Amino acid sequence: MTTAPFSLVADIGGTNTRVALARGKVIEEPSVRRFRNADFNGIDAVLARYMADENVAAVGGACVAGAGPVRDGAVTMTNLRDSEDQPWVIDAARVSRATGAAQVAILNDLQAQGQALGYITDSHLRRVVPGPIESGASMLVVGLGTGVNAAPVHNTPWGRVVPPSECGHVNLPAQTDEDFRLVRFIEALLTARDEVPHAGVEEVLSGRGLANLHRFAAAEVGAVTEAASAEVLAALAQNDPVAVHTAELYTRILAQTLADLALIHLPYGGIYLIGGMSLAMAPHFATYGLGHHFRQPRRVPLLQNEFSVTVVADDYAALTGCAVYLTQGGKG
Repeated sequence: MTTAPFSLVADIGGTNTRVALARGKVIEEPSVRRFRNADFNGIDAVLARYMADENVAAVGGACVAGAGPVRDGAVTMTNLRDSEDQPWVIDAARVSRATGAAQVAILNDLQAQGQALGYITDSHLRRVVPGPIESGASMLVVGLGTGVNAAPVHNTPWGRVVPPSECGHVNLPAQTDEDFRLVRFIEALLTARDEVPHAGVEEVLSGRGLANLHRFAAAEVGAVTEAASAEVLAALAQNDPVAVHTAELYTRILAQTLADLALIHLPYGGIYLIGGMSLAMAPHFATYGLGHHFRQPRRVPLLQNEFSVTVVADDYAALTGCAVYLTQGGKG
């Protein structure tokens, strides 16, 4: 029966939760398990199942990362509902009851990814925009997946700090006539879906965002499409003109968004892209000019001379970040 000195780490997404044991900062890969959230009534049930399945009696600490903002030490998963139609709540009390851990930490999933930077092997890092990397300097982690978000990663004398953020909902960068047509198109599309008609970057850079861009690219040539993101990527592999235009738009908007964030946060330690969309689009970034668009001149020469962009291809990065956070004494 497994006991401390292992810790338990978990990464809760909208569809699945991954749970693992960690020894210090290292994930025990054979212990990683994936659970379908729809099969459970809350995080308590998921963790209890894991403890029973793995014959774990107790753990020294537990850290859970959830895809939502942390407030008052808890994450409320509004897209996950229990049997009474209440949102899942992930807090220290629930996690402690299920795991027996005295030390419990609750993080936003992007914060966990930020905690993992510097502890991911080089084989899982793919540089897509070359540039200098200053050891120990601030970094920027950018999530591109079901949603979009970004957060700075600061190394301080008191430990690493990854502040929360919801910047996936900032306005789309718009400079050209096509950009403004895209903004109006997204607003109209969201209105037709009875959603808030705000053209934020998540509406074009997330998984559903690629599909939205494809609809726009089709409309620009008088066509109509309902293709999902996977179908858009398949069409792109066949050099379909509308899919190619979609990839051009995606790459340019991502580059402009990253450039804005770089000037705000000055990540001399590098920009790191995580999530399914970053992995799916990474093979196309060079073709459609991610570096060129990122390094477009502005009044200050920072974007021409500084910063690098790297794709993180590590499925366990959030779990690693949780383990690192616990090992560094993180709580809350």
